[in-house]
Amino acid sequence: MLQNLYVKNLALIDETEVEFGPGLNVLTGETGAGKSLLLGSVNLALGGKYSADMLRSGTKSGLVELTFTVEDKETERKLAESDIFPEDGCVTLSRRLMEGRSVSRINGETVNMGVLRDVASLLIDIHGQHENQTLLHRKNHLSLLDLFAREETEPLREKMAGAFGQYRKLLRQSEESALDEESRRKEASLAEFEVKEIEDAAPVPGEDDDLEERYRRMTESRRITEAVAEAYQYSGNDMRGNASELISRAIRVMQDVSEFDETGSQLYGQLLEIDSLLNDFNRELSEYAKSFEFSEEEFQETENRLNLLNHLKAKYGNSISDVLSYCEEKKQRLSELEDYDAYMADLAAKTDEAKKLCEQTAGELHRVRARAAEEFAGEIEKQMSELNFLDARFEIRLSDAGRFSASGKDDAEFYFSANPGEPLKPLGSVASGGELSRVMLAVKTVLADEEDTPTLIFDEIDTGISGITAGKVGEKLHLIGRSRQVICITHLPQIAAAADSHFLIRKEAEDNSVRTGIELLNEDASVEELARMLGGANITGRILESAREMKELAKSET
Repeated sequence: MLQNLYVKNLALIDETEVEFGPGLNVLTGETGAGKSLLLGSVNLALGGKYSADMLRSGTKSGLVELTFTVEDKETERKLAESDIFPEDGCVTLSRRLMEGRSVSRINGETVNMGVLRDVASLLIDIHGQHENQTLLHRKNHLSLLDLFAREETEPLREKMAGAFGQYRKLLRQSEESALDEESRRKEASLAEFEVKEIEDAAPVPGEDDDLEERYRRMTESRRITEAVAEAYQYSGNDMRGNASELISRAIRVMQDVSEFDETGSQLYGQLLEIDSLLNDFNRELSEYAKSFEFSEEEFQETENRLNLLNHLKAKYGNSISDVLSYCEEKKQRLSELEDYDAYMADLAAKTDEAKKLCEQTAGELHRVRARAAEEFAGEIEKQMSELNFLDARFEIRLSDAGRFSASGKDDAEFYFSANPGEPLKPLGSVASGGELSRVMLAVKTVLADEEDTPTLIFDEIDTGISGITAGKVGEKLHLIGRSRQVICITHLPQIAAAADSHFLIRKEAEDNSVRTGIELLNEDASVEELARMLGGANITGRILESAREMKELAKSET
């Protein structure tokens, strides 16, 4: 769950920190106090769009930091797939905001925005007003249905994705292989030429690297040979005054000294060792010099061979291995072209087989979805009735998409009727904003056990509702909070009354500036805030009593 939120230098927020708790966390405050700003800061930490004008006036950088506790083993496994490992059971997402740029980190390690968003999706789900719009687009309805029946649909969707990928690959291969006789003749002629060119050259993997080194040595041979010859003169040639001759003289004169005492003997031994090492060096130097002895003919052969291999690599691949792979592909293609009719017949048979597998898997998916659609719709209707929809009806209709895709051959669409006697119509064409909010909440409630995200944030879930309906929404949010953490921003006292933890966001004037702060309310302060939400500025004893009664009633109902 989201344990801690820290924000610094963001718009009206100077510096604030919030410790959230389990269950339902509700944030309230007057209009303009900064409720949306707080949610916006969470969005920024999760990879939302950022511009420099979001920074608090007079500051050059800001910071948003979210700390999550991770207790679920499946979440830990998915995090590990992104090389993210909780530290002391926690994962911290932070985003440093600067003029014109930002830096994101997970547990202190810099990450790109893609990784940040992937990790965030495992930990938190923000549901704002724009998420209601997902219900307006029928393309999302099938995904929600599949999520409801995930235990059955997930393995079938994986099977379907594999079958569809193979089918599409074979279709593309058939299209690319469909040639008339003249085109086949030209392709075969070119393939024969390319195979012959490569096989005549008979390249060997790694040969080009060896030749490059040999060619380099040849081109540098004169300079190296002169240097080696000069070194050999100084160390061991027959000319007088070289190191070998001088050390031999030293050995002769030190022979008598070696018999004088232990020190003299040790020095004499060292001199003999130096003489032995120098002789070894001279032999190796002589062999090294011989390795640079090349004839003009050898140089020409090496250069020509290297040019040939580079020519093949320029045409057929970046390496000799690539060239040889290309040759094998062309030989395979020649085999296909030589018996083209049989090849195309085999390809057609494989395509038909892949299509049948697609049809079979899509059919299995459809049958699972048809059963699940009735159950899912029934569960949503049940939740809707608890959200003060009277006699509302909900239906999920499946239709044939007319083509295969990685998710099968089904289209799904939600149909809705809010009042008795009204015909079912597509949800997006009949539902109001308030109805959409409640339908989405009903869907979220039904899917609560299917979705893995441990923290849900609801913003503007109270759009277009009030009174009894608002109380029902509060009950439902509290119910979801029993299985996962819920954070809700609201302006309705009926929802705030259901909170396990109630936070107040307020705007304060200080030192000629305005800033937003947040505090956790105790029982009495929560009742006072509910009274303000009920009665505005004039809070009477009766309003306070109503607020206290509302809170107690919400506790008893949840």
